[in-house]
Amino acid sequence: MVFSSITFLFCFLPLFFITYYLLPDKLKNTWLVISSIVFYSWGAPLFIFAVIISCFIDYFVALHFEDRNRKLFLVIGIITNLSLLFYFKYFNFFIGNFNAISESLFGTKIPWSNVVLPIGISFLTFQKMSYLVDVYRKDCEVQKNYWNYLLFVILFPQLIAGPIVRYKEISEQINHRYGAISRTNTYEGLMRFIIGLAKKVLIANILGEQANAIFNQSISDISFTQSWLGIIAYTFQIYFDFSGYSDMAIGLGTMLGFKFPENFNFPYSSKSVTEFWKRWHITLSNWMKDYLYIPLGGNRNHRTYVNLMVVFLLSGLWHGASWNFVLWGAIHGFFMVAERIGLVRLLKKGGGILEVGYTFFVVTSAWVFFRSESISYSLNFIKTMYSIHSLDIYYLTSFNLKFYLVLLIAGIFSFVPSRFQQHFHQWYSLSNSSLTLNITKGTAVLILYIFVLGELLATGFNPFIYFKF
Repeated sequence: MVFSSITFLFCFLPLFFITYYLLPDKLKNTWLVISSIVFYSWGAPLFIFAVIISCFIDYFVALHFEDRNRKLFLVIGIITNLSLLFYFKYFNFFIGNFNAISESLFGTKIPWSNVVLPIGISFLTFQKMSYLVDVYRKDCEVQKNYWNYLLFVILFPQLIAGPIVRYKEISEQINHRYGAISRTNTYEGLMRFIIGLAKKVLIANILGEQANAIFNQSISDISFTQSWLGIIAYTFQIYFDFSGYSDMAIGLGTMLGFKFPENFNFPYSSKSVTEFWKRWHITLSNWMKDYLYIPLGGNRNHRTYVNLMVVFLLSGLWHGASWNFVLWGAIHGFFMVAERIGLVRLLKKGGGILEVGYTFFVVTSAWVFFRSESISYSLNFIKTMYSIHSLDIYYLTSFNLKFYLVLLIAGIFSFVPSRFQQHFHQWYSLSNSSLTLNITKGTAVLILYIFVLGELLATGFNPFIYFKF
């Protein structure tokens, strides 16, 4: 089920919240578990059983971390989770590559049927493994109630595309959040949900139409102008699509009494690729740092640069089973290494505009590999971007005013100066505003919601980009 679908907005969501608020506190978690199972089963009815069973394995393994063989149980838990991730997400990739090599060398290949990728499996796996590692490290207490652990894993607001929530961040909230269920939090959470929905429907979807139209063409038909317009549209599309989902997830969590971690902080205003990863998909960056980069050695030894490259190569592979994603991760890793060596010091001499421009240029160019279907298409697309002889100025007149208006709005809200960013973060809060301002904000959001519904009814909905990860 998708947040931006009519089914979710008009059926699932009202029925869920009306029941949730009416139920006594002791039954709220039960209703939340049942609803989350229905939510996930809507799109993956068979895989939900694998999730439930694997959660029981995690639960059983974590209960034995006090035994003498605690390390063995941790290994069993990690292998179980990685095996599920490998089979569902990477089996096709590795068998396909093996067959390509085998067929070229020996003329034979292994017959196999494509494995269907369940939505959100990467997010599920990372949350489950973080629980095992944190309990093993004694960073949090083991959950002795299986249903509470299952609730942590399949909590529907962040189930499909994050933020990646760690158990220790919400362990107390699972059974002791009911004081946070208030009219104020419901109002603030609903406002954030609607704004996230507007990001998706009114900005990301509209930009995505043009990005898709360009990237779906044969590379030989794409001009210099089209290539830049296409990748810039995609650059803003993926940001507003993914940050919109995170806003909706955080908003729903607030309405339920949960406090989820922030996942975005104006990433395109970053002054380096290093800073970009502190602002983009923050929960993934923190997960990679705490569970991969630091265990590899972090900054403490001469392997710092190697560790960075390993982390970003694996980050790329986490995003998708394709060499395109690996190369995308390698590009980010390369520039992070270059910045540590001295590139950042050189950029600072040019001032903030140069720093932001450099970062946006690198990130935008790298998105080509993220969006394209193959390495060859990506490289030819990059070549077109830097072949100014194919300039097609008349192509710019083929778009209507709506597209350019949305592109302008996306740009304005992506490059908010640092001194104003905190004001945007506080916009959802009612506590620091007057009654008049709160009524004005509520009215504005209501009008925005009407526009969203109109666009949804007119065009339908598109799945979120990060669903496939």
